[in-house]
Amino acid sequence: MSTEIDHTDLRLLQQLQENSRLTTKELAAAINLSTTPTFERMKRLEREGYIKKYMAVLDAEKLNCGFVAFCYLKMKQHTYENSMRIMEAVQQIKEIAECYNISGDYDFLLKIYAEDMKSYQKFILRILGDLDCIGSLSSSFVLGEVKNSHTIPLPLDH
Repeated sequence: MSTEIDHTDLRLLQQLQENSRLTTKELAAAINLSTTPTFERMKRLEREGYIKKYMAVLDAEKLNCGFVAFCYLKMKQHTYENSMRIMEAVQQIKEIAECYNISGDYDFLLKIYAEDMKSYQKFILRILGDLDCIGSLSSSFVLGEVKNSHTIPLPLDH
């Protein structure tokens, strides 16, 4: 059962969004608490699901995965089975970093990392092409990243 979060919890979450490697002591200083209540708040926020996980943000260019595409998928038929097949398949495909079930002209939006255009083409033909429940797809390619903050706007007073 989740409890309500207060302003101090929000400040703690904001600090963790900016740098999840801060020590409990550093976090405590940033939110003006001692270490024990800060640690207890962190554990409660984790337990209640406000904090899903901690992770490192990697440089895709340096890891030879700097070609980013957004792929819009349309199902052949709008059935529960087709929808489930796509949702289960994307869980297993490492090149797909994000998948959203969307409204509008398409049914799903995928964010895909690839080495280059040739490897993306191979991915489309050999991986997505094997999913016979896909009716059509359309791709857009990232020319330059303008903002990628990985943060959720929190209602903090400024």
